[in-house]
Amino acid sequence: MCATHHPRSHILCPQCDLLVSMPALQDGHKATCPRCGTTLITQWPSPRQRPTAYALSALFMLLLANLFPFINMNVAGVSSEVTLLDIPGVMFSEDYASLGTFFMLFVQAVPTFCLITILLLVNRATLPAVLQRRMARTLFQLKSWGMAEIFLAGVLVSFVKLMAYGDIGVGSSFVPWCLFCILQLRAFQCVDRRWLWDDLAPMPAVEQPLKPGVSGIHQGLRSCPCCTAIVPENQLVCPRCETKGHIRRKHSLQWTLALLVTSIMLYLPANILPIMVTEVLGSKYSSTILAGVILLWNEGSFPVAMVIFIASIMVPTLKMIAIAWLCWDAKGHGRRDSERMHLIYEVVEFVGRWSMIDVFVIAVLSALVRMGALMNIYPAIGAIMFALVVILTMFAAMTFDPRLSWDRAPDSTHEESSEHGK
Repeated sequence: MCATHHPRSHILCPQCDLLVSMPALQDGHKATCPRCGTTLITQWPSPRQRPTAYALSALFMLLLANLFPFINMNVAGVSSEVTLLDIPGVMFSEDYASLGTFFMLFVQAVPTFCLITILLLVNRATLPAVLQRRMARTLFQLKSWGMAEIFLAGVLVSFVKLMAYGDIGVGSSFVPWCLFCILQLRAFQCVDRRWLWDDLAPMPAVEQPLKPGVSGIHQGLRSCPCCTAIVPENQLVCPRCETKGHIRRKHSLQWTLALLVTSIMLYLPANILPIMVTEVLGSKYSSTILAGVILLWNEGSFPVAMVIFIASIMVPTLKMIAIAWLCWDAKGHGRRDSERMHLIYEVVEFVGRWSMIDVFVIAVLSALVRMGALMNIYPAIGAIMFALVVILTMFAAMTFDPRLSWDRAPDSTHEESSEHGK
């Protein structure tokens, strides 16, 4: 079955490179790749109103969360209270500008930029076409770097750690922040990449016949990594979004392995060096990640100890092993089990950000526990090392091209994508 000049009705799966003929979707349904199960398109009802409502509500909640006190603590009659804006301020004042910058970027700036971009693009704001393309490209590149919900998880872990020292309370901005986390996730979810790009600019025409069920690399076609347009493999610049690309990410394995080796080199000192210094009545105590887990376990906080152990020790270790395994398989070794490799890749991409929980725990503790001679908590060099490990492994997962795991697999005979209700 061949088709010509109908690129809007076809899509190359970004994960396995299979050319899929798209069915007509009803509102509330999505189309998935018949080979790897990746969601290709989601047909949302009210595609402009929904993300607009969620984005506006999220921005209003973010404003409220930054205006009022966030959390407070009372130890032996000495009180401490912080706002969200106090947290990066403390990091900068303690000469840990890198941690303060991570907080401002990942927790505040990236979600805010993405929400404003969604509002402008889905409502067809009068902007130059070049600016619209750049904003859309940046939106989908930065979306996975927003960590507001991970910071919230870090705050909850901080509560458990601080309960042993005094009374912990939430301020007026805590509930707005929780609502912001939920609303911004829904706003991102309700914007379909392909729908947005089709709304911004028409899909470029494809001159050659399209063969559903056959990989793009076998047809001399590639998918634009930004706007999903189908373009010839020798056309390096997408005519719609002007993103440069290749039929496979250039030097994907080399970049992935370089980032992986660097993260492994930083991972050892990140676990050996202290990540936090606690000063109680003039005496200083340093703690590493593992020491914090052991302390929580000994105090009976078993669920929190397990969360920290899984997020900060198990996940980074298993993620580095998984990335190395993906590269080894993509080089032609292994059992050609593409479905298993795809599952491993999806898990690696999903869990990678959650290792930042411990970094945000340190940020909250350092900002809140400022009680003069009674008790103080400071970040230490291990926290920076660990944050770099998380960031580098995220980059390593992003530079890996998952289509390499499918290139040795036989093409599917499917001609239609599967369709599911939401």
